Amino acid sequence: MADPKGFLNHGREVAQTRPVGERVRDWNEVYVPGSLLPIISKQASRCMDCGIPFCHNGCPLGNLIPEWNDYAYREDWSAAQERLHATNNFPEFTGRLCPAPCESACVLGINQPAVTIKNVEVSIIDQAWDRGDVAPQAPERLSGKTVAVIGSGPAGLAAAQQLTRAGHTVAVYERADRIGGLLRYGIPEFKMEKRHINRRIEQMRAEGTKFRTGVEIGRDIDAAKLRKRYDAVVIAAGATTARDLPVPGRELKGVYQAMEYLPLANKVQEGDYVTTPVSAEGKHVVVIGGGDTGADCVGTAHRQGAASVTQLEIMPRPGEDRNAGQPWPTFPMLYKVTSAHEEGGERVYSVSTTHFEGDEDGNVQFLHLVEVEFVEGKLTQKPGTERKIPAQLVTLAMGFTGTDRENGLVEQFALDLDERGNVARDDEFQTNVPGVFVAGDAGRGQSLIVWAIAEGRSAARGVDRFLTGASELPAPIRPTDRSLTV
Repeated sequence: MADPKGFLNHGREVAQTRPVGERVRDWNEVYVPGSLLPIISKQASRCMDCGIPFCHNGCPLGNLIPEWNDYAYREDWSAAQERLHATNNFPEFTGRLCPAPCESACVLGINQPAVTIKNVEVSIIDQAWDRGDVAPQAPERLSGKTVAVIGSGPAGLAAAQQLTRAGHTVAVYERADRIGGLLRYGIPEFKMEKRHINRRIEQMRAEGTKFRTGVEIGRDIDAAKLRKRYDAVVIAAGATTARDLPVPGRELKGVYQAMEYLPLANKVQEGDYVTTPVSAEGKHVVVIGGGDTGADCVGTAHRQGAASVTQLEIMPRPGEDRNAGQPWPTFPMLYKVTSAHEEGGERVYSVSTTHFEGDEDGNVQFLHLVEVEFVEGKLTQKPGTERKIPAQLVTLAMGFTGTDRENGLVEQFALDLDERGNVARDDEFQTNVPGVFVAGDAGRGQSLIVWAIAEGRSAARGVDRFLTGASELPAPIRPTDRSLTV
């Protein structure tokens, strides 16, 4: 155990963010560099090393949280990173991007602020990189088996790394020009600098994983032919079909899906553009959707110099405390203020967009909305609440409806889909096509980064068992979905 009295002697402290006026002028991560290290030992000491550590169940990866908390408290960074990597291939990603369902399941959180598990995690891995503890783990021998991984998001990368380390020859196919999936082109730089992805890619290359960018399976390569070329295939193509908003005026210029808007800003940081082709500079920006993707649009618009930013959400504003329907240790829907929201803008709840209004040149100028409320369990418009707000740039951040059906991948593989439109799979993550597996959002639907990595690891074990008849890869962690509702 770390410190038996740690949770009594120390309050919760989190990473410091840079002043708003400073950080909105650049694209660097919002946190003060080095602000965690002086406090992280005391924060790790708040872990109670519970007899039943519910944080394990709160994390889809089954992270060994009390163990690496103890090592972090003792500042044994080498041992801490070894325990951290035992269940998580990319803790620098999750430590920055995960909403931390583990903290919602922390036993201390029943009546006190939970342990800062996410901050401890990112401190451990950052120390590991700084100390040179993160090294390639090339396999001792090759199996002679080949695997293609379609998609290079967190699920695809986790599956590829696990399979490479098991001795299989793995090639990752990515349709974008760079590896990383939504980590690369969906997550803004201020949430996670892309250097974290780049050094993991270099590690994986050194281990033997091969990468093929600018290749879309289904269009550039027939999926059925790919299956014949490899002994197994892992589909980790994500759930990239965005939910649309079919209202009058949707066709106006200036109305974009979030994943049309955000990648362009990232490409500026990569050096592909001097300025983004779609900028919020000097414009009244409206973001439709109150989730994390919407917050990413808000923060991006601030950095591009928007005249105003308004974020709309059709659901009521969540409470600041758990409600009776989301008891500990479930992941509750709470009102949260992200770093992007700290930077300004207005958030409007319980409203629905009725239509867009444009100018004579076809550019969006106003968004018309109406307040809504639940009546007999159904969202209903409130008469007399219609109004319009300025909107010269609109981003739709309303989630995703499933994997891409337009590129031919599903049809060429002849894959079965489940009732939600996701690629169907069995307990081994294998589809109806022998040797073709699916992991992450493509099989699960839109979800968290921790679920993507967990599913990538589990799918890799299924592939290894398929190829060899057994598997030495870690058994998949299968916490109950009910306890992780998000």
